[in-house]
Amino acid sequence: MNRRDFLRQCASVAAGGFVVSNRTLQVHVGAKRPNIIFIFIDDMGWRDVGFMGSEYYETPNIDKLARQGIVFTNAYANAANCAPTRACLLTGQYGPRHGVYTVGSSARGSSKDRRLIPIPNDTTLDSHHITIAEALRPAGYTSASIGKWHMGNDPELGPIGQGFDVNIAGNSTGSPGGGGYFSPYNNKPNLPNGPDGEYLTDRLTDEAIRFIEAKKDKPFFLYLPHYAVHTPLQAKADLIARYKDKPPSNGQDNPTYAAMIDSVDQSVGRIMDKLDELKLTDNTVVFFFSDNGGYAGATSNQPLRGFKGTFYEGGIREPMIVRWPGVTKPSTTCDTPVISTDFFPTILGMAGAKKAAGKILDGESIVPLLKGGTALNREAIFWHFPAYLQGNVSGARDSKFRTRPVGVVRKGKWKLLQFFEEWMLDGGSGAIDTNNAVELYDLENDIGEATNLANANTAKRDELLSLLVNWQNAVGAHVPTEPNPDYTG
Repeated sequence: MNRRDFLRQCASVAAGGFVVSNRTLQVHVGAKRPNIIFIFIDDMGWRDVGFMGSEYYETPNIDKLARQGIVFTNAYANAANCAPTRACLLTGQYGPRHGVYTVGSSARGSSKDRRLIPIPNDTTLDSHHITIAEALRPAGYTSASIGKWHMGNDPELGPIGQGFDVNIAGNSTGSPGGGGYFSPYNNKPNLPNGPDGEYLTDRLTDEAIRFIEAKKDKPFFLYLPHYAVHTPLQAKADLIARYKDKPPSNGQDNPTYAAMIDSVDQSVGRIMDKLDELKLTDNTVVFFFSDNGGYAGATSNQPLRGFKGTFYEGGIREPMIVRWPGVTKPSTTCDTPVISTDFFPTILGMAGAKKAAGKILDGESIVPLLKGGTALNREAIFWHFPAYLQGNVSGARDSKFRTRPVGVVRKGKWKLLQFFEEWMLDGGSGAIDTNNAVELYDLENDIGEATNLANANTAKRDELLSLLVNWQNAVGAHVPTEPNPDYTG
């Protein structure tokens, strides 16, 4: 089913049902469906919050939310930078199905340093894809996107064009407008300017609260993708002052970045307080997540290797909380690996909504984990990055690129990376023992990915490599194979 047919069927909600696979499914409009709030932070690293061990950043409200719900210790973004993770989350599909692999061009960095011609990147999410908001509409939900979108502009490719009823501040840009984090924002018409000096994180929170108040009597989906804590690093002066004299901890020592996190934490606290005030807490599911790892110029991801832009743990492992009153047990943790494509089927299940006929969902519902389970019905999770991302960051594989083209798989405690340059140009499987194309890590015993076990455990290497290649074939993942004539070595 394509998006147009699905939206046509959504219109029949008013008549009491919608059609899926030639069947009419009744929508019980009077049923008590949970409200869903998805708080999505930009560039927040795995350890950038107190509940994950930070002693420098102060996040009392987020930590309180963690105590009230379940914390996922092995939660992953689908990509190591912004836009592709958002596309995967909102469609429930891996990158090869929508073609959003990176931000901007896939040929980033100097051409003379790139050994392969990368696969072209889509910088917008095509309108034929059915998003979470569109899938929730037949179940009676009103949806709002308040904050960063980064996948196109309305009327067709922005939030309104992709099924949301409300769009505030969302467009194709990946960071705040010309005004940065302080008004005037220069983000019209998506976000009218506020009073001079108004802080963007506060303003988005104000808008989110207004939406909650306006829609409190019917089920709503609030997608709150903050621009924070993405660059430019800008924060309120009084909060910066609080952190200037605070001693560094485990490499975290930037007062401005800490102040930005503080504002995010206050945002979470205000929203939770509003739910309490309106007596919506018991019927509202709250997600807290980040789109990629922490930015190298702002924070430390220790003990993880790498930063935003790398496909080592520091670039893709995220802080994650789910609070679902009456379902999630407070102050619990889950070590099962999950990934952002899992949110689509999870939210549909919570809402009692159905996916469109023919819609492929690559994720798995994590509802069994929220109910106390310890496993999902899948063998592994995957990443595909057939592109280049320039930048010299600690923990990267070389000094010129945060990552070169790579495929990744995690199964249990094992993680394998297949680097396409060496694989395609240096002999592939025939030279696997010497061409440095594959890295294998035991994350249970080596969370910092310091020891490559590809040649020490060839059985596990070959098992995961076969799994990854089979997945690439199954999803139609385009792997770069053409040598770059500009490469000079």
